[in-house]
Amino acid sequence: MNRLVVVRGAGDLATGCIVRLVRAGFRVIALEAEKPTAIRRTVSLCEAVYEGRTRVEDVEACLVGTIDEALALAVDKVVPILIDPEGSAIGILDPLALVDAIIAKRNLGTARGMAPVVVALGPGFVAGLDADAVIETNRGHDLGRVILEGPAAPDTAVPGEIGGAASERVIRAASAGRFVALCDIGDSVAPGRVVAAVEGAGRAEIRSALGGVVRGMLRPGLEVTPGFKVADVDPRGRRENCFTVSDKSRAIGGAVLEAILMLGRQLEG
Repeated sequence: MNRLVVVRGAGDLATGCIVRLVRAGFRVIALEAEKPTAIRRTVSLCEAVYEGRTRVEDVEACLVGTIDEALALAVDKVVPILIDPEGSAIGILDPLALVDAIIAKRNLGTARGMAPVVVALGPGFVAGLDADAVIETNRGHDLGRVILEGPAAPDTAVPGEIGGAASERVIRAASAGRFVALCDIGDSVAPGRVVAAVEGAGRAEIRSALGGVVRGMLRPGLEVTPGFKVADVDPRGRRENCFTVSDKSRAIGGAVLEAILMLGRQLEG
C-alpha cells in the first residue's frame, strides 16, 4: 500500500496531523509557503523553512529544494518541507492521501481526485464536493469529527475558549509594518505588558490584555497588516504546554488518521 501522505501546510494544526501520521507509519511530505506566518512556532514544523531543520516532539522536519530530495528524505520520523504553496508537486508525488491543513478558512485549490484520498480541515470545504472527508476544527463536542458529507461548522471568527478566555487571548496588530517581538514564547506576562511592536510610519506597541504564558509569537521581521494575528497568551500559565502538540491538534490529527485509514481501506476493497 502506498504510505505517502502530502500535507498542505505545516503550522501547528498541520503539525499535529503530521506527528500522528508519522507515528502511525506513514511517510509525510509537507508543502509550505515561502514565508509561513504560524505564531505557535515551537510546535510548528514550518519553522524549517527559516531554520533549515526543526523538531516537534520526536518528529523532525527538513527544508528541501526539489521533489526528488523530498521523496528520498521522506523516511521514518523525518518530514521534508517543500516550498510549494500552489500544490504543483502533488501530482508528481502521487501520494495515497492529500491533507489540506492550511487553515485558510477557504479552499485555496484542493479538490477531490488530487489523490485517492483527500482530507481537508475546517471551514471552507464540503465533504463529497471539495474533499472525501472534512475534519471539524471548531472547539466543542464535535471537535475532530470526520465528516463524510457536507461542510464543517462555519468560521465563527472568535477564537476557542481556553482557561476562560477567548478573543482576549489572541493579540493582533493594529497597524501595518514590520513586526518586532519583545518577548519569547514561554515567557510569563502580566496584563497590560508590552509584548511586541509594529514599526511602520511610527512604532506601535502591542500589549497583552491577559496575564499568562506567551504560547505563540509571530516570527520577528515579518510584515503585518492591521488585524493580523501576531501572538497568543495562554491564561492557564503552563509553560511546558508551549513546547508540545496541543490537545486540539492531537484530536484533529487523530481524525485525519482515522479518515485516511477508513477511506484507504475502502479503496483496497
